[in-house]
Amino acid sequence: MTTPATDHVMDRLLFGDNQFFGVNHMSEEKARAQAMRFQDFESVMGVLDSAQAEGIRTFMCTTHERVAQIVDRVRARPDDYPGFVFYPCMPYAHKYANAVTEHGPLEAVRRLLPDEGLVSTALRGGRALATKDVESLVTMLVDAEMAMFQGVTTPVIFLQNVVVDLLLGLGFDEAFAIFARHVRTRYGAEPGYITMNLPRLLDALDRVEVLNPIVCSNMNKLGFRMCGGIEAYREALDEREFRAVAMSVYASGALGPEEAFEWIAQFPKIESVVFGASSATNIRGTRQVVDDVWLPRLSV
Repeated sequence: MTTPATDHVMDRLLFGDNQFFGVNHMSEEKARAQAMRFQDFESVMGVLDSAQAEGIRTFMCTTHERVAQIVDRVRARPDDYPGFVFYPCMPYAHKYANAVTEHGPLEAVRRLLPDEGLVSTALRGGRALATKDVESLVTMLVDAEMAMFQGVTTPVIFLQNVVVDLLLGLGFDEAFAIFARHVRTRYGAEPGYITMNLPRLLDALDRVEVLNPIVCSNMNKLGFRMCGGIEAYREALDEREFRAVAMSVYASGALGPEEAFEWIAQFPKIESVVFGASSATNIRGTRQVVDDVWLPRLSV
């Protein structure tokens, strides 16, 4: 059984990174345009600085290699980023896929292991690879992903949906508990899980006694990419014990901000919303609608 995740108070608005790396679930053309624009690192930092100017100080990010540049900037200029925190989301699947293609599976794992504690890591790695010790392998790969975040604050660490939903399909529930134990013990962080099937994940976390978990999933008025159906999500938000982080609240642009947050405001269980934006104007607009539509409902 893992300790309930109640220590860290999440901000209401979390800033995501999809727009920086060419991810748009509704428009491939827009995704390509964003990827081209944000090849310039200063363009990325300009958007993050705009988010911070609006009081948004949590960056929920993948472990893309370019995120390391952002971490370096924040670490080097702490006075410019007071209270700024990262929520790493791992693994970044393309990084592993590319490494396996180029080097093969075993060599890819070895290349992606963290540099610190080389002897200990090598011993753990030898045992894991020789005996298929899944716990050792999982914890090593988490450590590899976390290496870039040394020296910055990471109060929540998320397991990406590409792995979460694969584990759900395999029925390997214990992996969720392994992840929770490791991020708590090694990093003093809250474990978080991203999924495309919220009801099924909550059942799995209950089975391995990961209590009151932080779970991020698509939650929106249209049921966009909400596996299991919108009614199952409504039931979970009304009746299940977990800390909800909503993503895709705009249904990838199909909903306007006011309509999106009026729906979110129906569910007190939703603690935070993660959103992406590529301009100061859009960030300010989201901040304003949260202040006008969502936050007043929380104080009633």
